[in-house]
Amino acid sequence: MKKIIVRQHADTAAHQLPEDLHPVLQRIYLARNISSATQLDQGLARLLPPDALQGMPEAVDLLATAVQEGQRILIIGDFDADGATSSALMVSALRRMGAQQVDFLVPNRFEFGYGLTPEIVAVAARSSPDLIVTVDNGISSIDGVAAAHRQGIRVLVTDHHLPGRELPAADAIVNPNQPGDSFPSKNLAGVGVAFYLLMALRGRLRDSGWFTRQNIAEPNLADYLDLVALGTVADLVPLDDNNRVLVQQGLQRIRAGRCRPGIQALLNIAGRNSVRVVASDFGFAVGPRLNAAGRIDDMALGIECLLSEDPAQARQLAERLDALNRERREIEADMKQQALAYVEEIQYGEDELPPGFCLFDPDWHQGVIGILAARIKERYHRPVIAFARSGPNAIKGSARSIPGLHIRDTLDAVAAQHPDILQKFGGHAMAAGLSLDEDQLPAFETAFLQELTQRLDPDLLTGVVESDGRLDSTDFSLELSELLRSSGPWGQGFPEPVFDGDFTVVNQRIVGEHHLKLSVRPEGGTQVLDAIAFNQAADHSLRNGQQVHLAYRLDSNEYRGMLGLQLMVEVIEVIDR
Repeated sequence: MKKIIVRQHADTAAHQLPEDLHPVLQRIYLARNISSATQLDQGLARLLPPDALQGMPEAVDLLATAVQEGQRILIIGDFDADGATSSALMVSALRRMGAQQVDFLVPNRFEFGYGLTPEIVAVAARSSPDLIVTVDNGISSIDGVAAAHRQGIRVLVTDHHLPGRELPAADAIVNPNQPGDSFPSKNLAGVGVAFYLLMALRGRLRDSGWFTRQNIAEPNLADYLDLVALGTVADLVPLDDNNRVLVQQGLQRIRAGRCRPGIQALLNIAGRNSVRVVASDFGFAVGPRLNAAGRIDDMALGIECLLSEDPAQARQLAERLDALNRERREIEADMKQQALAYVEEIQYGEDELPPGFCLFDPDWHQGVIGILAARIKERYHRPVIAFARSGPNAIKGSARSIPGLHIRDTLDAVAAQHPDILQKFGGHAMAAGLSLDEDQLPAFETAFLQELTQRLDPDLLTGVVESDGRLDSTDFSLELSELLRSSGPWGQGFPEPVFDGDFTVVNQRIVGEHHLKLSVRPEGGTQVLDAIAFNQAADHSLRNGQQVHLAYRLDSNEYRGMLGLQLMVEVIEVIDR
């Protein structure tokens, strides 16, 4: 059961927010450390400059030379939505800047695994590239960079993942998280790092007179912000001030109809109205369909969809991605059922669970273990690593963490104490990947749980929903819902507003087998409100007239072209009176 806590607000006396700001929105912003009107300015002029990124001059030297001399440039990306958008961004923008020979290669996760490995370098070498540019990977590719150099290929690494103790000997590295980098925002996604490199490259080419000499129209990089917004949201990086500018600018362009056909097709096939698109549509509709290519098949399909300039072709590719996503859901449902049964078996006692889970089944799908780990983590509020077999006596794991536990640092501590267990690992605070021999799994699980016991405060193992407080009965309006919708972008690290309060159940029924459809009346009010609690039908048996305490979001529900207010219920607590 999740508990509801109210977010702490900043000092209301010290803020400099606009006087005419709705008091509910003012409260929400203060709870997210927004205290000045400047922070609400999401114009492109507020973007941090690219020259603050360490390694940028060397990276631009490499790329500018490759463009101007007609060298072969090969983009090597990751097989998730961030990697796909990064790859599409680099290929498309470099071609617009005059690069004559630029292509992409994304490793198939089932054949090559993650990143610039020696094996993928061998494949890349068949096309004789002069320069490899990694996007959303490469910071841990020590062997891969060395293999490229042995082939006479220069390597430019662009990444945002946390580095290990040793950096690859690349010709240039751009990563805000590398040692010594002073870039103020450490939260750029891989696509954000690529965008910054392209900004710096365009400036160099402009200053050198390249566009004039080649009679090339200087590209407006803002036209690529739909890709940047999608990759940033889908990768779940924190939406700090800089990332919110990137995401908001991308959303505005999509709403205005300035969207590439591939993203438009993915929105359409997911039933999303591009005129009203918000960040959550990327996270829950577009991102999963794009990710399905890398999880089930080959992310090249997703990249081709994003690169397509033909709406009909983009629609066909989006339909294939949608079919893969449906297949992914079926696989995930079966794996989740098995994982839940396993967790029930390992309970130490009534309601007593270990501080985390290592889950493995030899028949699980490699491409779906990350989602499985996330689902189990959400249910039990514990860090989870789900493993799948990747070869003879070889397994790969995908880890998902909870707030308060840095999962990559935890794996690093395990590796330091037990250097023979882990073969490789990498990732973020909240997500990571790892590889080890199957017969080492019991030893790893023991070491992992011991490390969790030392690092985890038991209070963190209780699910929490943070609330922005109560609403007055007069605040339940479509106008406030629309205001909140337009006042983001909301996402990781800048959560969508959640409220809590007491209600009377007027009516309730189960829809779609798993969801509770409610009609509720707020305490002190007369208005009856529609509400829905997804996937909570099995957890509650409510009756008409019952008093409940709800944590909920205000939602503008669009149905047959009409908008109506709806509460999206996250937590239901029955009030005993």
